[in-house]
Amino acid sequence: MVRSVELAAAPRDPRVLDAFRRIPRHLFVPDPTRVAAYEDRALPIGEDQTISQPSMIAMMLDALECDPGSRVLEVGAGSGYAAALLSCLAARVDAIEIRPALAARARATLLGLGIENAFIHVGDGSKGLAEQAPFDRILVSAAPRSVPPALLDQLGPAGRIAIPVGDPYHQVLLVGERGPDGRVRMRRDVPCVFVPLVEG
Repeated sequence: MVRSVELAAAPRDPRVLDAFRRIPRHLFVPDPTRVAAYEDRALPIGEDQTISQPSMIAMMLDALECDPGSRVLEVGAGSGYAAALLSCLAARVDAIEIRPALAARARATLLGLGIENAFIHVGDGSKGLAEQAPFDRILVSAAPRSVPPALLDQLGPAGRIAIPVGDPYHQVLLVGERGPDGRVRMRRDVPCVFVPLVEG
């Protein structure tokens, strides 16, 4: 899988591939799909949600340019896999999942792996996590139709955000960075397919 990710995503930061080597993906998927855990594709994890395609996660992680001191927010934690990868790249990860059962499972998986710097919260990810803001980096693992204003409000100085945006059939990855003037400038990256971001 790591070789497939390297070929498809070509991350510039070698720590991204190291994170994929360190985090066992099969532990984040249900037993019936574990046979496919190391294929470079999205897989169902229950409750109409998926664990994202590894190469797409790698593109987003590389675009964020995390450093070891970064405080990261992940929206749409799902299985907890992206939060686990982020834990290898940043100082602290706060991940939000709106479905309590998925959040509990993700929390248990991270605990079982001994990951102590990633925390799973239950809530509406479109509202961010104001009590922990500001964040240096924000990774959104589900697609809203437009960028939620609360997430931009919680992005700190020189912060970066990677977020898929669009309807279920036409999405694009946006990468944004807060400039010295305080504005977040977004650029379109690659087409993508994510489950819709559930709000409310």
